[in-house]
Amino acid sequence: MDLHALVVCPDQDSANLLMLILSELGMGAEHTPSISRGLELIDSQRFDAIVLDYRADQSSEEFLARLRQSTKNRASMLIAVVDSGFNARPVFGLGANFVLYRPLSAERTRISLRAARGLMTRERRRAPRTPVGSAVNVAYPGAPETNALLADLSDGGTLIHSPKRLPPACKVYFEFELPGQRQLVRLSGEVAWQDASGRTGIRFLDVPQSSRRLMQTWLGQNNVRPATGKSSLTVPASDLPAAHSRLGREPKPDPKDPDFVSNAGNRRVEFRLACKLGAEVYRLGTSVPNRCVLSDISEGGCYVEMPSPFTGHSGVEILVRTADAKVRIKGQIMTTHPGFGMGVRFVFNDSVEREEVLRLLAVLAAGPELDEQPR
Repeated sequence: MDLHALVVCPDQDSANLLMLILSELGMGAEHTPSISRGLELIDSQRFDAIVLDYRADQSSEEFLARLRQSTKNRASMLIAVVDSGFNARPVFGLGANFVLYRPLSAERTRISLRAARGLMTRERRRAPRTPVGSAVNVAYPGAPETNALLADLSDGGTLIHSPKRLPPACKVYFEFELPGQRQLVRLSGEVAWQDASGRTGIRFLDVPQSSRRLMQTWLGQNNVRPATGKSSLTVPASDLPAAHSRLGREPKPDPKDPDFVSNAGNRRVEFRLACKLGAEVYRLGTSVPNRCVLSDISEGGCYVEMPSPFTGHSGVEILVRTADAKVRIKGQIMTTHPGFGMGVRFVFNDSVEREEVLRLLAVLAAGPELDEQPR
């Protein structure tokens, strides 16, 4: 398990539920009912996430203070469990990324922890990625084999462009040939994230030694470097037919399609929270509000439902009012569907703006209904 969590919670039923869901998500977890023992652990071990049963007392405050001073865990994701009806805003001010409300609901807890895991995967990626541009054959139970495009690669995962959505809850089998090699790499993986344009992030599961050697050799020969979020790779049309012919298949993805451009660095969090959130959207530079509904949202973007969506790839500003805050989010229109709405990618000027979206996600995922303020 590549991600590890600490659960500090005296309530055994809540702790059992948290540990179960963390295990379902493929995360290792350690539980302690004691704040004092939790302090010992954060001083001695590194955790990707810390779940704290927050009681708004001196021991909870001491734990949070020590956590943010910890050399090992100051950047760890903090998930706070609080009483129903508790004003969570001060907890976010103390560094919480997500909030869960007591009594814990299995469904809401699972949604929140899945969202948190997606953020951790993005922020904690251990393996650098290298652009590829090879054909890949994809297979999974109950469906015929399909062709896709391998956009980038690390020894722990890959980004592919697939003409069809892959199932999120089963093993997917891959076969591909890396540039300059004649042997096929064969392995299995699972879907880490997907988006509407066909990009799919894959986390490798079972990798035979022979295939691992082939990937490590190729990565070493191609000077592996971390993804920056600004690099892009357009696969030359001439490269694909040869790669597919070596696999005995015809190419299906069109490399001239602008969607087949690797932008892996900024699309690692594709887990979206379904919602029906009233909002206003403005064209940048105008003051005319347009009523809309956000039907899903992630850290990187959202879908804006409105009967007359804006045209072109123009900039927009979305205003969301909640009981505790007013959030303004700037973005760029990526797709438009007349009569239905438009897909918007968020554009952040600084970490403060990104943090506002993270807090909105936390409120949406956590529990009590998100009430809008009167306009």
